[in-house]
Amino acid sequence: MLPAIVIVGTTAVGKTDLSLEVAKAFNAEIINADSMQLYKGMDIGTAKLPVDQRQGITHHMLDVLDVTTTASVSDYQKSARPIIQSLAAQGKRSVVVGGSGLFIQGLLEDMQFPEVDHALRDELQRQADELGAAAMYQKLVEADPAAAANVAPENTRRVIRALEVIELTGSAPITELKELPEVIPSIRIGLRRDRSELDPRIEKRVELMWAQGFVEEVEQLEKVGLRDGVTARKALGYAQILDYLAGELTLAQAKEQTIFATRRYARRQDSWFNRDAKIHWLDASTADLSTVTQLVNKNG
Repeated sequence: MLPAIVIVGTTAVGKTDLSLEVAKAFNAEIINADSMQLYKGMDIGTAKLPVDQRQGITHHMLDVLDVTTTASVSDYQKSARPIIQSLAAQGKRSVVVGGSGLFIQGLLEDMQFPEVDHALRDELQRQADELGAAAMYQKLVEADPAAAANVAPENTRRVIRALEVIELTGSAPITELKELPEVIPSIRIGLRRDRSELDPRIEKRVELMWAQGFVEEVEQLEKVGLRDGVTARKALGYAQILDYLAGELTLAQAKEQTIFATRRYARRQDSWFNRDAKIHWLDASTADLSTVTQLVNKNG
């Protein structure tokens, strides 16, 4: 099986342009690995590449979820893996591109997920609504301190999932990058930029989002249930504009908070990917097709 070419890195680092070059050169198809680009209508705020800019390259795992649906690693794994395997059976490569580390790991490696117990999850969600995020996180701390250390206290969805899995199996789910066998052979390429270069790129991207009509996009999505989406409503920028639409922030504050939150998220992405010893790191300012080609030829 031809290894998938995987291009990872922080938001705004420059993954999209390189992925197009690589896919064209290797006659490959692109698999999206950005969890928020799974959602229909979440285009401007996720920097989703418009169809007319995809250079005729087939893209998969874009616009597959309604904003009211919860995005999960297990569902992504079930949907995206067969695409890569089908392409490989045809002798074609896949280019996986994105910054959602857990989704990428779940796609490539032998990460297994217990089935969802909807009754238990509903009960845990009811407790979260009644007691609040801090109380639920404390429950996780008491149940499994090591698992709690790898989940952000404010990420109630992951806290609930961890509690659910502990209840069902007696042990916590994987919440950090661990060495797991590969199910999908891969050549992993990471793009990096100095923080002094990346931060202005993030700010420029947010400014462009606003200029392209991001507020109007969120207004339209609000009409089709964005506020009810457990994961979609928390996406960078979308959460801040929803607060603006609710009168909790000014528009200027929403933009500033989006920039701040995106920079903070980029640091978390760096932290995640830095633990993956399989990644070949490239300077995004100089990385090009020839560099990637050399890596691919050397590694399969």
